[in-house]
Amino acid sequence: MFLASSALGPLAVDLPELIIGSVSFLIVFAVLWRVLFPRIQKTLEERTNEIEGGLERAEAAQREAKQTLEQYQAQLADARHEASRLRQEAQEEGARILAELRERGEAERQRLVSAAHEQIEADRAQAIQALRAEVGALAVELASRVVGESLEEEARQRRVVDRFLAELEGQQVTP
Repeated sequence: MFLASSALGPLAVDLPELIIGSVSFLIVFAVLWRVLFPRIQKTLEERTNEIEGGLERAEAAQREAKQTLEQYQAQLADARHEASRLRQEAQEEGARILAELRERGEAERQRLVSAAHEQIEADRAQAIQALRAEVGALAVELASRVVGESLEEEARQRRVVDRFLAELEGQQVTP
């Protein structure tokens, strides 16, 4: 047998060796098919499920993130609207306060102007009264010198002063 193998060269195989090799191969293949391939298949399925589950979780997380973003944008829009409303209310309140202050200032100005006019009128009346008294005294003294009589009597003085002032006022109106 050894001779036949050498005639075929390195490709020549002994039949018992071929049978033993084939049977060994079938046994190893059967063990692999029964034990190892199901484990490999199970591992591949687990990985597939993990990948698909990861993708589903990623999609769910993405949907949740998108929903959260939409809620945030809605809240931000509400906050901006609220800020705009508050700013508008503050401007209106400021305008109202400013108008109220202007009104108060105008009323105070009117009161001060009115009080000043009254004070001026009172001062004017007092000045006229003082001026009349002084002019009266001067007129009595001057009239006493001109007339040569004493005009000490009060009633006489008053008549002379009143007549003198009436003449003065009459001269101021006529020109």
